[in-house]
Amino acid sequence: MSVFLTGFPGFLGSALVDRLLDRTDTVHCLVQPTYRDAAAARARELAGAEWENHVVLHEGDVTDPDLGLGADSRDALQRDVEELFHLAAVYDLAVTRAVGEAVNVDGTRHVLDFAADCDLRRFQYVSTCYVSGRHDGVFGEADLDVGQSFNNHYEATKFEAEVLVQDRMAEGLPASVYRPAITVGDSETGETQKYDGPYFVLQWLRRCPGVAPLPVFPGARSTELNVVPRNFVVDAVDYLAEHGDAGAVYQLCDPNPSTIPELTRLLADATGTHVLPVPSTPALAKRLLGTEFGRSLTGIPPATLDYFTHPTRYVNPNARRALAGSGVACPAFESYVDRLVEYVRDHPSVSSDAMT
Repeated sequence: MSVFLTGFPGFLGSALVDRLLDRTDTVHCLVQPTYRDAAAARARELAGAEWENHVVLHEGDVTDPDLGLGADSRDALQRDVEELFHLAAVYDLAVTRAVGEAVNVDGTRHVLDFAADCDLRRFQYVSTCYVSGRHDGVFGEADLDVGQSFNNHYEATKFEAEVLVQDRMAEGLPASVYRPAITVGDSETGETQKYDGPYFVLQWLRRCPGVAPLPVFPGARSTELNVVPRNFVVDAVDYLAEHGDAGAVYQLCDPNPSTIPELTRLLADATGTHVLPVPSTPALAKRLLGTEFGRSLTGIPPATLDYFTHPTRYVNPNARRALAGSGVACPAFESYVDRLVEYVRDHPSVSSDAMT
C-alpha cells in the first residue's frame, strides 16, 4: 500500500511518517522546495541511509491547483496512492486572512481535487478542535457550523477547510477527520518543533525573577485550556487511520483539561516561579501587550489572550470509544509538564515561527 502525505517535515507530519513506515513500504511526501533539505535530513533520521527507498519527496505546494506536481508525477501518484493524509496548514494564530485562505482553504480544496482521481481506501484529514471558534458551551464531534464567531483567521480558515472536507464526505469520499486540541511537545521527551500557545506563558514565567505578574480576567477561573501532547495526537491518528471508521470525526482532546488557573499553577510550579495575579480585562491586556514595550518585555502575543477566556468545552465520545483497549489515551497535563519545561531549558533556540 502506498501512502501520500502533506505537511512533511512539519511538527505532526514528521512524527506520523515515522509511524507509517512501520506499516507501509513507501510514504510519498509533498514538500515545499524551501523545506527540501530539511525534509531529506528528517527522512534520513527516520528511515536510515537508504531512506529514498521508503520516503519519496515530491517538491510541490498545496496552494497550487495541481499541487505543483508535473503531470506525469501526479498521474503516477494517483494510480498508486491508496491512503492520503492531509496535514499541511498554517498553524499560526496571527496568520493573515490571505495566507490562511491560500494554504488552509484553497490548499485543502486542491488536495481534495487530487484525491478525487485516486482510488483511496481513506482520506485522513487533520483539522483542529478550534473549528469551534468561540462557541459558548459544549462542542462535540457531530458539531461544525453552530453559528460561532472566531478568534482569528487561523480558526476561521480551518473551519472553512473542514466544511470542504465534510461536503466531500457527504458526496461519498471515504474520509476521517481528526481534531487535535492545542498540541504541545512529546509527553515523554518534551520535544517540540516550535514554541507557541502555552509556551509563551511558560517562557515569561522562566524570564521572571521568582515572581511573574499575569493578567486575570473575569470568568477565567472556570475557563478550560485543552492541551494535548504530540505523541498522543500522532498515536491516535495512526491507530484510528487503521481501526477507525470512514465518515467519523474524532476530537483528540483531553477529557479532563486543566482550567486556566490550574494550568498556570502547574507551569509556575515546574518553573519555580510564583504567579502574581493582576486583575484586568482582555481589551486592556491586549492593548498593553500590543505595544512595543509589552511585546519586548513579555513575548506574549496579544492573540494568545483570547484563550484565557475561551468559552468552549470539548467532548470526544467517538475518539474515546474507538481508542478503548488500544493503549492510546491522553495523559494528564500535570504528568508531563516538567518534561516540557526541561526541553525548553535545554533547547532555547527553538523559535515560535510557523512552517509555511
